[in-house]
Amino acid sequence: MTTRNRPLSPHLQVYRLPLLALMSITHRITGVGLVVGLLALTYWLGAAAYGPEAFARAQAVLGSPLGLLLLFGWTVALFFHLAHGIRHLLWEAGWGFELPQAYASARVALIATAALTLLTWIIGLSVGG
Repeated sequence: MTTRNRPLSPHLQVYRLPLLALMSITHRITGVGLVVGLLALTYWLGAAAYGPEAFARAQAVLGSPLGLLLLFGWTVALFFHLAHGIRHLLWEAGWGFELPQAYASARVALIATAALTLLTWIIGLSVGG
């Protein structure tokens, strides 16, 4: 009797997820990321209400390299979730169910995410910096 060295079912080492599946998974992950970002926003607003020292500490935390990286990630999550949500609205209207349209709208959502994120940070750094 010979044994076969092959997987019983497709898994991530064998099966490459299509773009549309990755977009769906990422949409869910960014939704969770937005909630985490809202916690950071709540911390910042609470510190502003608590007093100048607390606000200065919050500004130092969010202005640190790690804080800026987290804010950048939150911005990416925000714009990705927005762009993918618009895709969902188009689907509700009956547009975009064909595979070529679905892939095209996924690419547009990714490009919009990158463009809006970069534009926000370029404007934000030029105004605030």
